[in-house]
Amino acid sequence: MDRTEKKELVGTLNEVFKTSGVVVVAHYSGLTVAQMQDLRRKMKAQGASVKVTKNRLAKIALEGTDVASIGALLKGPTILAISQDPVAAPKVASDFAKINDKFVILGGAMGKTALNADGVKALATMPSLDELRAKLVGLIQAPATKIAQLSTAPAAKLARVFNAYADRDKAA
Repeated sequence: MDRTEKKELVGTLNEVFKTSGVVVVAHYSGLTVAQMQDLRRKMKAQGASVKVTKNRLAKIALEGTDVASIGALLKGPTILAISQDPVAAPKVASDFAKINDKFVILGGAMGKTALNADGVKALATMPSLDELRAKLVGLIQAPATKIAQLSTAPAAKLARVFNAYADRDKAA
């Protein structure tokens, strides 16, 4: 890789770091190509991405970003899991670490907040942005459903009463 390619890579990484919601750093030494492809596929399905870069270039790209605190974690064979949703990358990384003992989460950053490995795992247990949106829509729709049920309840009760009188008259 020549000097101009390195500058382009650093610039691209810098933009990715500036626009990311969360960055997870992990060691991946010993993973097979198939396992790495599986990780990339799972990340992509959740709207996250995986980057493997030289630590020196990543540290340069971190300068001036909110997630600059992860620079200390960039030692050895590291992988960066990045997502806009603050839960997507940690969730996939934590799930992947459970089934692959060679994938070790070191920590990460969510904005200016530095995260240790336990912080990343705690983020992974939270509901995703889509799940939270669905719950919010459900909460908003619930009162409307209740109002509709209450407005139709008196009419339904009257109909049952009239039906009961009609059945009684037929039986008599």
